[in-house]
Amino acid sequence: MFSQQQIQEFKEAFTMMDQNRDGFIDVEDLKDMYASLGREPSVKDLEAMLKEAPGQLNFTAFLTIFGEKLHGTDPENTILSAFQMFDAENKGFLEEEYIKDLLTNMGDNFTNDEIRQTWKEAPFSGGKLDYKKFCKILKGSDTDDLAA
Repeated sequence: MFSQQQIQEFKEAFTMMDQNRDGFIDVEDLKDMYASLGREPSVKDLEAMLKEAPGQLNFTAFLTIFGEKLHGTDPENTILSAFQMFDAENKGFLEEEYIKDLLTNMGDNFTNDEIRQTWKEAPFSGGKLDYKKFCKILKGSDTDDLAA
């Protein structure tokens, strides 16, 4: 389901959330994590998050939930439509600097590290993002049919 690199990244995320390092994420861990982000969700909301796990939230359950969530992401055409909103001329690509500006200044702003990580996977050519191909990469679809 996941590559070794992805599993390692999930492990790092899990470890960051497991504030008391007991191998499980509980309400107190979530409360501490959110506090570090300047947020204070209610205990009811935190408990609701944890109820998504079939039992205690250890790393195996965490990985399983992420697998289910990732397969439940927006459909490819929804992601494609979002990119097309920024492509007024419908060329199928967006300028790298334009995308970078959007990611760093709109919505949940990306950090420079997040931009670097995204760029590693993104199909740029000549300073332009092929967003149709990128949608396929995001969804794990076959990109071979784009050549036609």
